Amino acid sequence: MRQRTERASVPQVEQWSELALIPMLATVGYYALPDDLQNSSVVQFFPQILAYCSLALWAVNNTAASFRLGLAPSQYPQGLQWGFPVGVALGAINATVILWVIPWLGADIEFLRETPHARMPVFVMLPWAILLVAIGVELNFRGFLLGRLVALAQRFGLRAYPCLGSGLAVIVSAIVFSFDPFMVSTFKHLHWIAVWDGLVWGMMWVRLRNLYATITAHAVEVLVMYSVLKLIL
Repeated sequence: MRQRTERASVPQVEQWSELALIPMLATVGYYALPDDLQNSSVVQFFPQILAYCSLALWAVNNTAASFRLGLAPSQYPQGLQWGFPVGVALGAINATVILWVIPWLGADIEFLRETPHARMPVFVMLPWAILLVAIGVELNFRGFLLGRLVALAQRFGLRAYPCLGSGLAVIVSAIVFSFDPFMVSTFKHLHWIAVWDGLVWGMMWVRLRNLYATITAHAVEVLVMYSVLKLIL
């Protein structure tokens, strides 16, 4: 009943959804830059910086912003219920792919020892840094980017085909997530794994409209992968 009341209080038309296009365009523009600029840490983080600034501007121009993002307090139990098993399953699958499938295909995984995540002390990564990163990334790519793309699809011609609009939004957001400059720079050829992560988390968000679920799934997945890779590598 409480969730139904919350839904009824949200206006039908969302404002300033187009702000989500700004970090998308910044991500595309990054790949047009010369190599020396692409190697700059500031430039790599620039699309995400723009995303959080755009999110803040969007939030002050819309009522019930937390509800639109999928962060209503009443959704928290459901988020844990869905997010934990999905995170465990994805973590196990991705760890298997990285440790056995990728080397079998002849690709290198030794560079993972030198990533910022691997160099950080374990007591910092587990679970604090992983949880903070999961919150920030899901707020950006699912709550803001995906949610606003769904809103734009409904506003511009796909209202009669909600599944098509949501499906396209999930695919686009997953690709943008996978090709985030920092993601590509850090995880190199393994950044493609983020495509199916983004698709799974995106479908969860569209199905549940619950950002707690994707945050939990993201955090648990990385906890599983990090722990397994740390032990083996």
